[in-house]
Amino acid sequence: MLVIRDLVLGRSHFKEFLASPEKISTNILSNRLERLVENGLAERFPSPSASGKDAYRLTKKGESLSPLLASIKKWGLENLPGTKARMRKI
Repeated sequence: MLVIRDLVLGRSHFKEFLASPEKISTNILSNRLERLVENGLAERFPSPSASGKDAYRLTKKGESLSPLLASIKKWGLENLPGTKARMRKI
């Protein structure tokens, strides 16, 4: 769900995902991205800003998870003291 969250927030490059506060390891991140692509939640495409690099974006199926993430965020902010929404859309 964290990689999906990052995709919803506009992150698209491997290094951007690695910079997330949760500090996911490279091998796990690679696996998660591969599984998201295999399951039709994300797609890989040539990066328009980094020649020779791939980028990722949510498919329509993946975008359909946005309301779920918003609900989880809202629930956490309302029910878990000290919870903060620190990440912002790029």
